[in-house]
Amino acid sequence: MRIKALLALTAAALSLSACATVDRYDAAGDVHTLLTAIRDQDRATFDAHVDRRALKGEIEARLMAETRKSKVDDKWAAVAAVLAGPAAELAGEALIRPETFRAAATYYGYTPDRPLPSRVAIAGSLRPVDNGRVCAAKKNGPCLLTFTREGDIWRLSGFDPEAANLHFKR
Repeated sequence: MRIKALLALTAAALSLSACATVDRYDAAGDVHTLLTAIRDQDRATFDAHVDRRALKGEIEARLMAETRKSKVDDKWAAVAAVLAGPAAELAGEALIRPETFRAAATYYGYTPDRPLPSRVAIAGSLRPVDNGRVCAAKKNGPCLLTFTREGDIWRLSGFDPEAANLHFKR
């Protein structure tokens, strides 16, 4: 009886880890497509692989978090709350473009003269996170980019600017 229970638990664990591996490999194909679109400045393919609404939501949340951290008085906090949505919209339009991501990729050493990582290599840098999403992270590091499956496509749906250490020279 104990052996059957152990075998059942082992089979369940293997099944769950296989699903995570399949998701990572499946997502890696769309991440590769996104990287190719960024490299080639292919706006249509880029837009198909980016969830603008989710990314703008992240920008708005970040603006609100910065407002809370600055400990401004309630009047200015209310003004910031009213302006956060429109500011996130403007920032999203300005920043969520292939050119911006290409600059970030170049900053991290992915220059146009270097080949893109393979699907298998990308899958190795993805890890499952909550709600069936996957994130791209350096080995044992924090999540930099998060991807969510929408229908048949994995789309960029989140980012962590602090984890990515995105400090660009002005």
